[in-house]
Amino acid sequence: MIKYKLVCKDCDISFDSWFSSSVEFEKLKKKKYLTCYSCSSFNVDKTLMAPQLINKSKDEKKVEILNSKKLRKKLVEYRKFIKDNFENVGNNFAYEARSIHYKSKKMKKGIYGTASSNELRELKEEGIQTEEIPWIEDKNN
Repeated sequence: MIKYKLVCKDCDISFDSWFSSSVEFEKLKKKKYLTCYSCSSFNVDKTLMAPQLINKSKDEKKVEILNSKKLRKKLVEYRKFIKDNFENVGNNFAYEARSIHYKSKKMKKGIYGTASSNELRELKEEGIQTEEIPWIEDKNN
């Protein structure tokens, strides 16, 4: 697979697109299958691109592994803190958050639980502040 940065010569919009090969790009262009998503023009061509090379040294890889271990450890610490200091409301998170926000329910502790991305979006639209935290289980448990 190869990724090209394309530009529409008519409206000057640039965008990225993936192709199986440079030959495939040329075939599609010749058959007029390449169009601008903005103005539907067929006047689309590749722009100059620098290759993206990934060549990590062994030291860089070690640092990346250490950082991921540190991140995992920190997330496990957050999980423990949340479990110790907040009330788990499970799948009722959106309902409980609304109850607290609209003052119909008083809580001694903050809450945590699960909610769908749609529920979280709706809570945000209602002005109810929430945070998403990756929930990583500790390997030792």
